[in-house]
Amino acid sequence: MPQNGRAEETTPLMGNGNGNGSVYSHHSETYDFFFNLWHTPGTESEKPLVKFPAKFWHIIKATLLRSKINILLFCVPFGLVAGMTGVDPVAVFVINFFAIIPLAAVLSNATEDISAKLGEQLGGLLNATFGNAVELIVSVIALKERQYAVVKSSMIGSILSNLLLVMGMCFFFGGIKNMNDDSGAGTEQEFTDITAQTTCSLLMLAAASMVVPSALSMVMQSSANKNPDERQQTILNLSRGTAIILLIMYAFYLNFSLRTHHNLFVPKSKQQPQRSPGDEERADEEVPVEEEEDGPLLGAWASGAVLVITTVLVAICADYLVDSIDSLVERANISRNFIGLILIPIVGNAAEHVTAVVVAVKNNMDLAMQVAIGSSIQIAMFVTPFLVVLGWIMGHDMTMRFETFETIAFILAVLVVIYTVQDGKSNYLEGVMLMAMYVIIAVAFFAAPSDGLSNEDAGLDAFKAGIKSSIPA
Repeated sequence: MPQNGRAEETTPLMGNGNGNGSVYSHHSETYDFFFNLWHTPGTESEKPLVKFPAKFWHIIKATLLRSKINILLFCVPFGLVAGMTGVDPVAVFVINFFAIIPLAAVLSNATEDISAKLGEQLGGLLNATFGNAVELIVSVIALKERQYAVVKSSMIGSILSNLLLVMGMCFFFGGIKNMNDDSGAGTEQEFTDITAQTTCSLLMLAAASMVVPSALSMVMQSSANKNPDERQQTILNLSRGTAIILLIMYAFYLNFSLRTHHNLFVPKSKQQPQRSPGDEERADEEVPVEEEEDGPLLGAWASGAVLVITTVLVAICADYLVDSIDSLVERANISRNFIGLILIPIVGNAAEHVTAVVVAVKNNMDLAMQVAIGSSIQIAMFVTPFLVVLGWIMGHDMTMRFETFETIAFILAVLVVIYTVQDGKSNYLEGVMLMAMYVIIAVAFFAAPSDGLSNEDAGLDAFKAGIKSSIPA
């Protein structure tokens, strides 16, 4: 049992909330030096030659031992060496692929520690931003290399991964764990209604911003004037204007959810029930006292240093990964769309996947929805428009005209999610539905060749059919 509100040594994932290493310990100093995430002997010493090396070791230890997935960190030096020596490109891709997974987890943990120091509003924004840091870094590097198909596929793939795979796993495992109430009757998990309503509206706006450039391209392609240069310039102008509008819309969304109407997004578990005057005497018996939340493992400066170093490593590994894509496509017969749509989002969202599922099992669906859908909204309304504007600045013709099949898959996924979350409730069957939809899309992109998906002249009828099917009856 914790004493004085502090975590036991046997619960390394829990802390005392102050991060100063003052914990109640039954273990020796040797154990604390190597395995205690919350305390390292010597950090409180007055001797600089003892204090600073101890603090440096504490940062390394707390970073490496924080998550089991960090065992894959051994791939990082191998990935860097493989990229610098120019060995087999497929090997470079595979090694750096697995190297980015633990780096994404370290990035997420460091961001959480910094967020705890900044407060709920700024911390939530920072957490969401750096949660998509891997996809952003990979996309910027791919944009620099003019790998537009990889950039667009990774954006769509990240959204689909969060909406279908992550949310589906949250609904499934959370629904299985919290399947019955106290009486044994079947029950559903709930989340705030405003989350569902805002989500539906913003996702439809994101879908429309993708459909309009693609539809205009198809219309101009089927018209009498089929000048490809004129069509490309028109789509480019439309994409840049749409990107600016989406960035402004995202700023309004942040102001709405984090400042002016943040009270509407308070989780139901934290909302105070209304009481009558006669209930005051029974208040302590009716409302259990919640335990204090865990504090950050590292301080703000230490977390910032870890954040900077990890971001640099992710950028280097991502650079090698992107450079090896062409060889992987040619030799392994895997389409660029599948790499961008499925593989890269899985790498970038690995830490978020675990976090969302864990909190869903704990019946905190509001936080799970914030991780899954909040990240999707940021990708659709901030990261993608930002890449279009960045390409504009860099002189690259990055547009928001996505391939026909990707657009249809995104629209159908958004519709399935909207019909699933609009009631503010979830169960494990809905989780199975979302995961099944994701697997179907993944298999389709794995089976389809890149040249077939990249052909603009093909698929006009399929695009029209997808638009028609997206309109509710």
